[in-house]
Amino acid sequence: MKKTLTLSLLLFIFIAVWSQPLTSDQIDKLAEQTLKAFNVPGIAVAVVKDDRVVHMKGYGISSITTGKKTDANTLFAIASNSKAFTAAALGILVDEGKLSWETKVIDIIPEFRLYNSYVTEDFNIKDLLTHRSGMGLGAGDLMLWPDSSAFTKEEIIHNLRYLKQTSSFRTKYDYDNLLYLVAGEVVARVSGLSWEEFVEERIMKPLGMEKSSSSPGRVRDRSNMIDAHVPVNGVLQVVPMYESDLLNPAGGIISSVADMTKWVMMQLNRGKYGEKNGSQLLSERTHREMWTPQTIIPVRSAGPYRSHFSAYGLGWGLTDVSGYLQASHTGGLAGIVTQVTLIPELKLGIIVFTNQQEGSAFTAITNSIKDSYLGVTGNDWIKMLTENVERNRAEAKKITDGIWAKVEANRSKTAVPVDNSVYAGTYSDNWFGDIVISMEGGKLRLRSVKSPKLRGDMLYYTGNTFIVKWDDRSMDADAYAVFTLDKEGKAEAFTMEAISPLTDFSFDFHDLYLKRKGSK
Repeated sequence: MKKTLTLSLLLFIFIAVWSQPLTSDQIDKLAEQTLKAFNVPGIAVAVVKDDRVVHMKGYGISSITTGKKTDANTLFAIASNSKAFTAAALGILVDEGKLSWETKVIDIIPEFRLYNSYVTEDFNIKDLLTHRSGMGLGAGDLMLWPDSSAFTKEEIIHNLRYLKQTSSFRTKYDYDNLLYLVAGEVVARVSGLSWEEFVEERIMKPLGMEKSSSSPGRVRDRSNMIDAHVPVNGVLQVVPMYESDLLNPAGGIISSVADMTKWVMMQLNRGKYGEKNGSQLLSERTHREMWTPQTIIPVRSAGPYRSHFSAYGLGWGLTDVSGYLQASHTGGLAGIVTQVTLIPELKLGIIVFTNQQEGSAFTAITNSIKDSYLGVTGNDWIKMLTENVERNRAEAKKITDGIWAKVEANRSKTAVPVDNSVYAGTYSDNWFGDIVISMEGGKLRLRSVKSPKLRGDMLYYTGNTFIVKWDDRSMDADAYAVFTLDKEGKAEAFTMEAISPLTDFSFDFHDLYLKRKGSK
């Protein structure tokens, strides 16, 4: 008995020595190195441990235009970290008995329809949050992305019926945004408040998230708010903040790391908050459901944390790290990426916000801090991720350079002349609407009627394939346009596909089938 006690004590001492959390000074150094390594203007970091904020600070600048310093209260778009707020909003309504996770969506939104009727009839509230609808990755995102398009919420909900299933219902994980828009509409119809009002009144206000807003348009004071930054040919440029209210339930919240520590503490305390955790935002039962695996995600490698499962809960990604449950989520918009990571058994929360879209920056900081608490050693995350970024960029550049070389060769005098006039016209997709191809200044131009940023030159590539070179060079989303011709040699339809493997999945060009208007 005495021997066992001694061994246990020695093991405890060994673990305590082996697992030494990074100090604030060390996190400062880590953040500064990350800024330089990934060309990020500004980063904010907060660490919560055992119901205390043990680190909270901003680094770098909030904008290359103003040069203003980033601090813990600087406002960022948290992007898809908003999804957990939507799940919590529905959880509050479940606790109040106003709906259940199994409530059918058509019982609340009768006009809701998906491509297959049987899926529509069985689709429940939980299905809205779990990325298992059977629609493909990012399906229909072009109705939201890359700009504040001309689509209405009603049109988007209606157009869901045109997005074909790519897998069987509830069998495969494919991340989506549009169904979170539907989830926000459920909150509005059941509560009588808009999603934005509900989140601010029922979540942010009780938690004391005083500087946060449920959408960019509701931000009261923008004096300490970041600009979004995108590298174009290696040089940072400021891009407009994404501000479409349609996206809010999926990615519209504006917050600071200071405010988000309050959200994180509530999560780590399973719905409790306030003095001595005396108040309850969510019941423990509802909170437990959010961190219960709902949709399985394949694990391709155990990685440095010996992870054996991966899944999506309700607004949270779930996995195991060194034997502990981890609940986390990332978020990304043009020029902004964020990450929130929780390890409940350690009462540990890590929040990293950035104002540049290179996700390796938040991964380097989060994983370095996490390693220090888990006792994982030997990982130089900045070095490993820098090498990975450079390798991916080199591979993508090889692909795109080859394509542009061929395009340039086709412009030479020896190239076979192409009759551009056979491609001009108005084409339409049943969920995306019209795209106009016209001759302007002796060359083909493409423009989307309902998504103004999607316009650019069409350059001949090969056969009946063109390359669309977007005017907005910050998007990194140039695309193939592949035409089919009728028996008279006139284009009757075309499909599209992104060229670079680094193009964001929300540019779901591959889901379009654009048919010439008036053709049979």
